[in-house]
Amino acid sequence: MALVRAGLVVLDCAEPEKLAAFYKELLDAEETDATANRVEIQGACGTRMAFRRDVNETPPSWPRPENSLQAHLDFYVDDLDEAERRIVSLGGRPVDTKEPAGPFEERGYSDPAGHSFTLRREHPTAPKQG
Repeated sequence: MALVRAGLVVLDCAEPEKLAAFYKELLDAEETDATANRVEIQGACGTRMAFRRDVNETPPSWPRPENSLQAHLDFYVDDLDEAERRIVSLGGRPVDTKEPAGPFEERGYSDPAGHSFTLRREHPTAPKQG
């Protein structure tokens, strides 16, 4: 048996209830545990996340280079446009909308508390020609 088992991603934020609500909607998740300072969720595809209260937390400023990225999440989708509309309707915002180089289509976003994440198409597309 493994000494350490896989855990979950924990994001620090000022308001864990509000950030958990954003990700619950985005991931079609259910709340699995909650205390006064922490909320845990599990998405329909098994993704587990927690949101921990930190009243002194400073949101990352990605993509500005003067601050560190701190953490970054990737989510896979079939339809980037549909997922983007959903993110914006939940209070997230696009932060990197340029066409990426390479074989994958992806777009960068920020959740309502400022944490960055990327949506990537589930299936890679052929590299652009020319």
